[in-house]
Amino acid sequence: LQGIIQAYKSGITLQGNTTSLGRWDFSGSFFFSISAITTIGYGNLSPSTAAGRIFCILFALFGIPLNLVLLNEIGQLMLLGVQHCAHRLEEVFHWQKKASLLIKTCALVTGLLLFLLLPPLLFSDKEGWSYEEGFYYSFITLSTIGFGDYVIGMNPDRTYPGWYKNVISLWILFGMAWLALVIKFCIDFLE
Repeated sequence: LQGIIQAYKSGITLQGNTTSLGRWDFSGSFFFSISAITTIGYGNLSPSTAAGRIFCILFALFGIPLNLVLLNEIGQLMLLGVQHCAHRLEEVFHWQKKASLLIKTCALVTGLLLFLLLPPLLFSDKEGWSYEEGFYYSFITLSTIGFGDYVIGMNPDRTYPGWYKNVISLWILFGMAWLALVIKFCIDFLE
């Protein structure tokens, strides 16, 4: 029993009569890297050796600031896109305030769909979660709360496609940038 517990802590999961090192394969490692530098930290996967922990600290010391720069750039690009569309509508239709409000509303609705409302459908299919559980996971992840009660790709009874964790990692990056913009707009509104 101790051997099984140690194997599980090392990343080996038992699936029927076979074992899988899938937690530290490329997509699992990429997902771990994204969850570390975004400070989500689900708590389900962590380095187990002293060298791994030291590397993780150094990786996070450089990765977190670089990620913040990346998220800021992605957010600025999203904001520039919204502002450019609003400016074009103002020019074409000679709308002043209406264009800006219309484009901001479209950007909000598009973001809601891409980052909070549609992903739970994928999670329902791939993880077997209810829509509500998938929505909860989406918000908890993108807000970097990351409790760890729901984590993708961890059910040993399911087979996940190779692209799954990589796509979710990219969804996290873009979704965090979008949610940061929404939170910034909320702060501006409240102030």
